Amino acid sequence: MSEIQTNEISEMMDFLQINLETDVGECRPGREGEAHSRNVLRKQRNWERQLAAKKSKRKEEKQRRKLNHEQEAGAPGHHTQITKRAMKAITRERLTEAQSTGIKLCVDLSMTDSMSDKETSRLAGQLRRLYGSNRKATRPFHLVLTELREDSRLYRECLRMNDGFLNYMIEITEESCLGLFPPEAVVYLTPDADEALQTVEADKVYVLGGLVDESVQKKLSLSRARDLSVRTARLPIDEFMVKRNNSKNFHSKILAVNQVFDILLTFCVTDSWVEALQAGFPRGKGYVVAPEVSPTPSF
Repeated sequence: MSEIQTNEISEMMDFLQINLETDVGECRPGREGEAHSRNVLRKQRNWERQLAAKKSKRKEEKQRRKLNHEQEAGAPGHHTQITKRAMKAITRERLTEAQSTGIKLCVDLSMTDSMSDKETSRLAGQLRRLYGSNRKATRPFHLVLTELREDSRLYRECLRMNDGFLNYMIEITEESCLGLFPPEAVVYLTPDADEALQTVEADKVYVLGGLVDESVQKKLSLSRARDLSVRTARLPIDEFMVKRNNSKNFHSKILAVNQVFDILLTFCVTDSWVEALQAGFPRGKGYVVAPEVSPTPSF
């Protein structure tokens, strides 16, 4: 029997006792009986108020447990308006905390002038999905969009395509990442880097090049990182994945900005590149995690 059921039985016994005392009081003659009846009635009303308060508290506790369970399980469900507001408040609190204590991740948007209109629109959509993933994360990043000018095509596309873009809980600046953070803390993630990223460190600032996957300009993000004179690293695709045969004989390690971000998010939760790459690397790219790879191989 649950604790709630035990409490309800106890409260019902109290109620029956009150009723019994009331019946006895009504049988007493004269003023003594009337005084006793009023006293019992006052106690009964007080008990009813306490019972109502307990029921309300139990209902609130049940809603809180349900919200926590859904939050942990990631189940979308159908929530009441109150629950939606509560979830929105929790999300906002997480993102606010991330802006103070979260791992810093910048999207370098200094190279957008080299992209076509179509590529610019694709990048705006990727930024929307990236932010959506961060909102849902249990451990969100502190996101910064660097070198995003208000007079740029990308800025206009973000306003046009992404509802509420100006209300995103994300830092937007026209400065470069080196204008905000010391160069020794910056790790620029580019697929052309020699070094594989081993882990994600809290005292580092990770930078993703704001380019789309169909960009024809090779090694542009690597060139940008070298111009900044900062450390470079790539996702450990070669260390954990192998080519998979497919009808088109297509294999690519180039990922969209939001896809790289999702892999980093999963790694921060699982501390496993195997799980992160399995979850976030698109199957259409022609790679799968090597079957003989252990979850945490040494580099």
